[in-house]
Amino acid sequence: MIERRPFDSLGGANHGWLDAKHHFSFAEYHDPKRVHWGALRVWNDDTIQPGTGFPPHPHSNMEIVTYVREGAITHQDNLGNKGRTKAGDVQVMSAGTGIRHSEYNVEPGITRIFQIWILPDRQGDPPCWGTKPFPKDDRSGRFVALASGIEGDEDALPIRTNARVLGVSLKAGETAEYQFSDINRHGYLVPATGQVEVNGIALQARDGAAITDENLIRVTAVMDSELVLVDAAG
Repeated sequence: MIERRPFDSLGGANHGWLDAKHHFSFAEYHDPKRVHWGALRVWNDDTIQPGTGFPPHPHSNMEIVTYVREGAITHQDNLGNKGRTKAGDVQVMSAGTGIRHSEYNVEPGITRIFQIWILPDRQGDPPCWGTKPFPKDDRSGRFVALASGIEGDEDALPIRTNARVLGVSLKAGETAEYQFSDINRHGYLVPATGQVEVNGIALQARDGAAITDENLIRVTAVMDSELVLVDAAG
């Protein structure tokens, strides 16, 4: 089953400095039918104006993956970590027992990110943070794990949950396939750019596709496209 969730149907709020769209219930947006998708709890589509960002705030017991689509985001936390993650790259924050951090767009232009929260498999671990470049050429025509808690994904940033976040870039007319390990897995796919068909279901840029009871998805690009997929436990 694949349920298309059009971009126009998403929740969200425009705060001026931040234009946020929510695939799942978040902050003041609540939809009882869209609280989570398996262990996937949050997928925010954020546009952040230059010179602005999220001031220091706390998190705990959550795996937070940030995929930068345009511009760059600069992170700083109370563990002493500081880093800049640019378009196409990924950062992971395992909040664990608690972490306080800020994220700012210090670039001259806007920054666009997907921020993805996945419930951890366990609690009580110390917090940590990391970032890593993922050149788009390396995932041209194939799904590549960007962040993962699944054995065998050693090149991905580690997360503490039975899930993986994947990326793929497709030229118009190209097709990529992804095999789920179990029919009970929960997939959620969003084209950052472009237009695709997923098992025959048409998706525009920034639409969501909630996937379950599928062994395999076949993604064909109608135009050049960049996509992010979460494969999470049910």
